[in-house]
Amino acid sequence: MSEAVSSSTQASAVHQTIGAMLERQKKAHIKEGPQPAERRIDWIDRAIDLLVQHKSQITEAMAEDFGHRSHEQSLFTDVAGSIGTLKHARQHLRGWMRPEKRKVTPAMLGFLGARAEVQFQPKGTVGVISPWNFPVNLTFTPLAGIFAAGNRVMIKPSEYTPATSELMARMFRMAYDETEVGVVTGGPAVGEAFSRQPFDHLLFTGATSIAYHVMRAAAENLVPLTLELGGKSPTIIGKGADMDAAVGKIMMGKTLNAGQICLAPDYVFVADGDADKFVASAEKAVGEMYPTLKDNPDYTSVVNQRHFDRLQGYVADARAKGARVVEINPAREDFSQQPYHKIPPTLILNPTDDMKVMQDEIFGPLLPVKTYAGIDDAVGYVNAHARPLGLYYFGSDRAEKEKVLTRTTSGGVTVNDVVMHVSMEDLPFGGVGPSGMGSYHGIDGFRTFSHSKAVYTQARVDVAKLAGLKPP
Repeated sequence: MSEAVSSSTQASAVHQTIGAMLERQKKAHIKEGPQPAERRIDWIDRAIDLLVQHKSQITEAMAEDFGHRSHEQSLFTDVAGSIGTLKHARQHLRGWMRPEKRKVTPAMLGFLGARAEVQFQPKGTVGVISPWNFPVNLTFTPLAGIFAAGNRVMIKPSEYTPATSELMARMFRMAYDETEVGVVTGGPAVGEAFSRQPFDHLLFTGATSIAYHVMRAAAENLVPLTLELGGKSPTIIGKGADMDAAVGKIMMGKTLNAGQICLAPDYVFVADGDADKFVASAEKAVGEMYPTLKDNPDYTSVVNQRHFDRLQGYVADARAKGARVVEINPAREDFSQQPYHKIPPTLILNPTDDMKVMQDEIFGPLLPVKTYAGIDDAVGYVNAHARPLGLYYFGSDRAEKEKVLTRTTSGGVTVNDVVMHVSMEDLPFGGVGPSGMGSYHGIDGFRTFSHSKAVYTQARVDVAKLAGLKPP
């Protein structure tokens, strides 16, 4: 009983500490009012400076958290990728802030001097719960829209990347007052307390299974949510596609961060008779990118033992249920003894839906390969399963492409490549259904983190009298 009381007391204290930080931010927001463009740009500039000044520490911290993570990859995805997003917002936010004129109805009111517009007002404080797979990018990238919209922010980074999370906490404390940016670190209890706060908006990036709990907690205060989740993003290789070119891009997307990407291709459809061609092309592509894997500084490790065991379990389950497993290991290295948790890219051919690898989001360097007789078979399979965060189509047949695009629903699509739609700053990034709710990036991020306030200015004449609406 005493342990239960102690745990309850500790949870209450954590909740109060986070709540006090939020209250200070809300008071500052009300006291200072909406921030001008110059202050918002200053917030963005400080974030950019942090990334530039600490890029070496960032790559080292992530490598420590993963056991091994490619420094060049981290510089590209987490540092440069975040800076590009922040610069885009800095360049455009003045235009985004301008009120948007709308039509007055009936039109006669406009002739009499009435006006209608939408004003974009800061919401206040946005909560951000960021994940471990791209811990810096998925913390800093949302700041572009949050700061551009004039909001303050509180951040809860992942406990699975403790070195990176602590580094970011120190970085933000150096550059911002706690009433501008606050960071709360800790495990699940802290995450639960964080998600129960009355934020003006809450962004969660992570697993669908955790999103249920976050959404339930946020509902206690009717906090509006943006959920960036994941799912099993399918890839369809059309019959007329260049196999080598398509597979090269697919394997690039699948091996980046060792497949630990919410948008990584989760399974591939190839035409009947093309499975062996796919295997040959995959072996060729991986061999060219990674002649060795075990000690290759460019090939990232699985983040921890738990996820390593989970992925190995998927392979064992698929093999036991009859799948053909092809491990792509160009130098034929022995991975049974290693200081990391590296797993070679592994193809699982002819998977069935009773296999775990086809039921859960993989989040690792495993790639199931299915075959289809006609494009309708592939489309039907995608539609029979949960709507994914991304979908990828390779091919040059216009009618086939349009069928895939119009007959399936996903958060976003890249044609003749994978993942790349997320890098387009002028496109919204988000999921649909089980893969997410809402979107951000570019102007869509600005509007997600703004309150779109309808403002109507009445004509100078007495419209009600003129229209005969006044009693009697």
